Amino acid sequence: MTSPKKPFVLIILDGFGHREATAHNPTRTAATPTLDALFTTHPHLFIEASGEAVGLPRGQMGNSEVGHLHIGAGRKVPQDLVQINNDIATKKFFTNPTLQNAIETAKKNNSAIHTIGLWSHGGVHSHENHINAMLKMIDQHDITQNYFHAITDGRDTPPKSVNFSSLTHGKIISVIGRYYAMDRDNRSERTQQAVDLLKGHAKYTANTAENAIQMAYARGETDEFISPTLITCDQPIAIKPNDVVIMMNFRADRARQLTRALLSFSLSALVTLTEYFEDTRLQVAYPQLKLENTLGAVLSNAGLTQLRLAETEKYAHVTYFFNGGVEMPNKNEDRLLIPSPKVATYDLQPEMSAIAVTDALVNAIQNKQYDVIICNYANPDMIGHTGDEKAAEKSLIVIDACLKRVLDALEKTDGTALITADHGNIEQMFDEKTGQPHTAHTTNLVPLIYVGKPVKIAAKIGALDDVAPTMLHLMGLAIPIDMTGKILFQ
Repeated sequence: MTSPKKPFVLIILDGFGHREATAHNPTRTAATPTLDALFTTHPHLFIEASGEAVGLPRGQMGNSEVGHLHIGAGRKVPQDLVQINNDIATKKFFTNPTLQNAIETAKKNNSAIHTIGLWSHGGVHSHENHINAMLKMIDQHDITQNYFHAITDGRDTPPKSVNFSSLTHGKIISVIGRYYAMDRDNRSERTQQAVDLLKGHAKYTANTAENAIQMAYARGETDEFISPTLITCDQPIAIKPNDVVIMMNFRADRARQLTRALLSFSLSALVTLTEYFEDTRLQVAYPQLKLENTLGAVLSNAGLTQLRLAETEKYAHVTYFFNGGVEMPNKNEDRLLIPSPKVATYDLQPEMSAIAVTDALVNAIQNKQYDVIICNYANPDMIGHTGDEKAAEKSLIVIDACLKRVLDALEKTDGTALITADHGNIEQMFDEKTGQPHTAHTTNLVPLIYVGKPVKIAAKIGALDDVAPTMLHLMGLAIPIDMTGKILFQ
């Protein structure tokens, strides 16, 4: 029989950044007595979660994938966005063997190449510069059927900001909002609409992509929610058997469902810019770098038990991304998925599944089954993305009540906690520059709060890659040489 555990809980408040100003800042205006007490009475500091601190270009907002990767890795991890940017600048991108092979396959079969990706300058899931480079590369090989299926953003960019004026190569043959084409919550009805569009079927048609956008705005849609629209002057162009498809999102989580659907299209080649999931039918332009000794692996090698807990929207982040892009759980690593609510947008249910997540977390703490519990609360990020300030306040009130329950359970079990975030979002709900709701992530610092036996703050500022070494130090475990982050509490 195993002895009872004194659990160490790492809580990630997804999208909870720090901003002093109160205007349009629910973290300041919502009634959150538990969080207020934590910031008043517990050791804490604010740490970097964007830009070069998380392997991104300077000034680039952080995101959930990169954030969880760095929390789990304990070191700076250069990101795909930076590598691909550099490869385009040095022309190395245009000699990428996987991309070259896909183009040669299309040439050999006299078939079309369909490039699919999020047309965005946000740099979270994709970048329009990468798509432009891909379409240019195809043009350089004299492929006449060089088609682009545009996915519009409005989530990591202002809600009405899509602009195709910088698209200099290829031909746009369809437009669709990311709400449909980039679902990650197993909403098959959304993904199916994207699949139907790629097969040449849609309710709406337009003569140009610009016309499609204006029609969508006239229907009351913003970029994220643009209905599937075929761009056609005579007849629609669909993906046909033997065609080549290139998926240009560099972030995996919101590209997986559509990519899996494309596996049934009888293509001569299906290329993904980065590794979305393991499947021999996929050709990957930028294979994933393997990270050794992530936090989960270190805990496992020390013989400790761990639980990963999140609702659907963030499940991949506390598992796959937290483990350095490894799908397989570590030894003694259990995982618990709480279904996210089936609503059109989360401002309609701002509590999401936080209460059910908390029920599971409190139960795991009280049962003393796990040495470590890593739990994500999705609300601040997912509600922040809606741009609905009142819903954001409601979500934080719920989260605050949930944290009270968790802290009470930890006190009764002599447990310890670190509370942090992966990036900012909910602390900025309005964009004064655009006059629109602010739906994107921010470059703000995020909190790191310690709950447990007395410690001293060891630094004035830190970064997400300092969380894992700090946690291992607090647990009395050796920090592997791979982890270059510093200790923030001791």
